[in-house]
Amino acid sequence: MGKAAGPDGPLRKGVYEAELFRLQAELVTLQEWVKAEKQRVVVVFEGRDAAGKGGTIQRIAEYLSPRNTRIVALPKPTEREQTQWYFQRYVEHLPAAGEIALFDRSWYNRAGVERVMGFCTPNEYRRFLHQCPIFERLLVEDGIILRKYWFSVSDAEQQRRFRSRLDDPMRQWKLSPMDLESITRWEDYSRSKDEMMVHTDIPEAPWFVVESDSKKRARLNMMAHLLSTIPYVEVPLPTLSLPERPEPRGYERPPREHTTYVPDHSATLG
Repeated sequence: MGKAAGPDGPLRKGVYEAELFRLQAELVTLQEWVKAEKQRVVVVFEGRDAAGKGGTIQRIAEYLSPRNTRIVALPKPTEREQTQWYFQRYVEHLPAAGEIALFDRSWYNRAGVERVMGFCTPNEYRRFLHQCPIFERLLVEDGIILRKYWFSVSDAEQQRRFRSRLDDPMRQWKLSPMDLESITRWEDYSRSKDEMMVHTDIPEAPWFVVESDSKKRARLNMMAHLLSTIPYVEVPLPTLSLPERPEPRGYERPPREHTTYVPDHSATLG
């Protein structure tokens, strides 16, 4: 296995893949501990558009059970939700015992896009800054393990990623007019993020900043940090063995012509 590059350079593929798999195996161990101990874990992923949040979440969840680990990526609120207490629609997605919830953006929408784009009033924004620390303290006091990560990307790297998405038909869906407008509002988003940090970086639920100009380094750094902050242990799993298949007892499969099969598309390939 080759050596990794310098701290700011790209990781060699073999180094990255080996460490990614090791961390993913540890996340499986973490999930088993969460299930066994009936813990509740919430991980909040925030940051600028194209900062690498989605890719990191995908790698975290890749080998985890969707029954116990859910990705929460909410669309814009409905008319009814707009009349609710702001945090209300997020509360219903909080984990029950034995579950992990990964929030791909969260209640911090109000401190970012809503504030910058004028989708909330100044009073609603000030109320959010007041209530958010209280809300998060309530979660932690109730026993929820809450971790918050801000993915930080430079303006030049964000621009490069936007351009690559524009040129890639398989990833154009990741871009929206709102994403592109964020380019012209870079300083507005920066000021909003700084103010958000001042009010919501609290001892009970601190912010952790992930440098993400290198997506691969960001993924490994964030996953390793998350694992280091939770006191999980390996949970012994029951020993499983395949039973012997019983002898046939006269079952006959219906004729193939009585069933509609998917056409063999693979047979048309070279």
